[in-house]
Amino acid sequence: MAEAADFPGLTPSPARRWLRRAGVLLTGAPLLAGLLQLPAGQPAYAAGSDPVVVSIDSLTPSAPTDGDTVTVSGTVTNKGKRAVSDAHVDLRVGQLLTTRSGIDDVAARTDYVSGADGTEVGGKYVEKFSKLTPGVAQPFTISVPVDKLDLGQDGVYELGVSLSGETSAEPYERVLGIKRTFLPWQPEEADTRTRTTYLWPLISTVHMTAETGPGEQQTPVFLNDDLAAEISPGGRLEQMLSLGKELDVTWVIDPDLLASVDAMIGSYGVQGADDTSTPGTGQAVAKQWLAELQDAVEGKEVVALPFADPDLASIAHNGRNVTGLSHLKSATDVAATTVETILHVTPSTDFAWPVNGALDPSIVKIATSAGADKVIARSDSLKETGELPYTPSAARPIGGGTTAVVADTRLSTAFQGDMTNAGRSTLAVQKFLATSLTTTLQTDKQRTVVVAPQRMPSASQAQTMAEAITALQNSNWSQPQELTATADTKPDPGATTKVPSAYSNPALASQQLPASAFTTTPGSQSSIAGTQSILDKFKIILTDKTRVETPFGRAINREMSTSWRGEPAAADSFRNGVESYLKDLTEQVKLIKKSETKLSGGSATIPVTVQNNLVQPVENLVLRVTSTNPTRLKIGGNDYQEKPVSVSGGHSQSVKFTTSSNANGPIQVIAQLYTKDGQKYGDAVPFDVRVTEFTAMAMLVIGGGFLLLVLAGLRMYTQRKRAAARRSEEAGNGHEDETTDENAGADENHDGTESRPQGESDAAVRADATEQPSDPTPNTAPESAGPSGTGERVDR
Repeated sequence: MAEAADFPGLTPSPARRWLRRAGVLLTGAPLLAGLLQLPAGQPAYAAGSDPVVVSIDSLTPSAPTDGDTVTVSGTVTNKGKRAVSDAHVDLRVGQLLTTRSGIDDVAARTDYVSGADGTEVGGKYVEKFSKLTPGVAQPFTISVPVDKLDLGQDGVYELGVSLSGETSAEPYERVLGIKRTFLPWQPEEADTRTRTTYLWPLISTVHMTAETGPGEQQTPVFLNDDLAAEISPGGRLEQMLSLGKELDVTWVIDPDLLASVDAMIGSYGVQGADDTSTPGTGQAVAKQWLAELQDAVEGKEVVALPFADPDLASIAHNGRNVTGLSHLKSATDVAATTVETILHVTPSTDFAWPVNGALDPSIVKIATSAGADKVIARSDSLKETGELPYTPSAARPIGGGTTAVVADTRLSTAFQGDMTNAGRSTLAVQKFLATSLTTTLQTDKQRTVVVAPQRMPSASQAQTMAEAITALQNSNWSQPQELTATADTKPDPGATTKVPSAYSNPALASQQLPASAFTTTPGSQSSIAGTQSILDKFKIILTDKTRVETPFGRAINREMSTSWRGEPAAADSFRNGVESYLKDLTEQVKLIKKSETKLSGGSATIPVTVQNNLVQPVENLVLRVTSTNPTRLKIGGNDYQEKPVSVSGGHSQSVKFTTSSNANGPIQVIAQLYTKDGQKYGDAVPFDVRVTEFTAMAMLVIGGGFLLLVLAGLRMYTQRKRAAARRSEEAGNGHEDETTDENAGADENHDGTESRPQGESDAAVRADATEQPSDPTPNTAPESAGPSGTGERVDR
């Protein structure tokens, strides 16, 4: 990025007040005097040798104006082995810093440099210590009216806090430690204010699984209960919300976060180690957090990222030719409706945000193909060529109707690292303000600046960011602006518009999702393409596709999330879990295994049972039964027979197939389910059919038996006629009742069996027993009757 003062003849601001503090013109004199006053043998700059550590924990106000009093607080700690005596803490006003790179240089210095670190304010604006014991931190606070600092023209001044004293080994006063910070000085409103857009991201990691609890309610199951902690008081996301609602910022929201918190309001489960789930506990905080967020974003600009914040670079480099593009489009489509439904605001979905704003042509193509026409880049990716003597406005065209909104790298990375330390936090705020003011003073031309911080700031980082933004929005050189307005700003003609030809950051490239995450490769367990293939086949047979299409579609979106960067094992585990759970669901619709089936005779029916353990009915299935030896056994008169299948939820269905055989012995038959478009569904079920034909001798035996039955019947008929005649002759002898009882007994017990209703035969009774021992009792209206016993015979 070009720096204003790096070009001869340019001044950072009008000189209307530069003579107001005449002492500034003599900056070189104290610098030289300081060098001449060094005790003999003391080096001008001894890196890392200062024995006292100075920490600036607070500086208020961060950007003073006329009439203010600057208060600096912190601690001094003697890290040496000897006590320090006659010690005092002073403020030092250093040189005017006219370039952003000059600010970086000062921030990088550690030890005291005589003369270069300015002169002491002195007088009563010091804090004295009679003794500093080794290892003991001593607090200090110094307040000084700003007009005592002899500040000159508008700009950024180095402000040092030094500890001077002496030790027994070196019994003379010298500077033993110093800490530098920055003092932005813009007491009056700038001629042209910089319009600053600060992105305030509400993004989290993946929390929801594809799994849901049993029953109609589909209770969601979470990987853990970490989200409840994040939105609870003091949690990271709770801090982002409570701080952000007081700021004039652009909210950048991942709709998956909203969907996850919304799902917590009802009952939800938390995944356990043994494939069980325990009830979640975040219902109350989820409801409160969403209610507060709805209030916070009312009337504010909201930018919705694609659902689950997909990793655009990973898709562009490793998933573009597989399924990544289609899933990115679905993630974009669902983003707006999710935000509108939950927050009741209409978000902008025109922006894509690659990781760290890093671009190459493939990333731009992927981002815009999903519907975005604006890409949030960063200035360390879209670098300036040096032709402009100032930082250009953020927006610039990059071809194809796409606008790159280039965030300032220095400002965007100002609050990374550990901000729990008060000294680091204070320095970060002051450096941020200093960089912003220096950017404004580069030129009188009004420009736009975008700040795109890290996607998931910690609570302490958020607090530091909020402190800096508050100071910036109260300053005399900056004014807030929404991202959409910044993107529509007329670009600087000389600003860089050329997208880098390659992804130039090896560290970012190494964190991308691998190609195996998108398509199944040898050795990989699961992939996005593999899961989608299973899902597509599964949806064909469902009557209510949304019950799997929505949760698994969103789960696949989560598999592409930016939050998996640097977490390859966790990403693999999540993908495996999604695919495994989907397979478990598909296996709830299956064929029941069969034992050997026996056929006595040349033709019979064979039942095959389809079981549906899903909650919803299934349809569009075809059951095919195939003979492996059609010359001996035919199914439905052919090699195989197919029948459509529909099964209610939680039920099973038995389907009968006709067979014909012309030889004895076992023959293997294979049952297989297919979808209506011809894809195999589930595992095939093979079983044996054993055919037993009648022999000639068996026919003779059966025929002889039948003849004997006929002769016996004739004999019984003759005897009964004779008995009837005798009864007629003996009608008057009183023996009628006895004869009748005797004949009735003969009718009942003659063949040893109970008589059947008329027309009923042995074959009719046997026809009811057609199921196989492995077939459960059908609980829908079956084509065949109840289950059969082991080794059952299926007759003609």
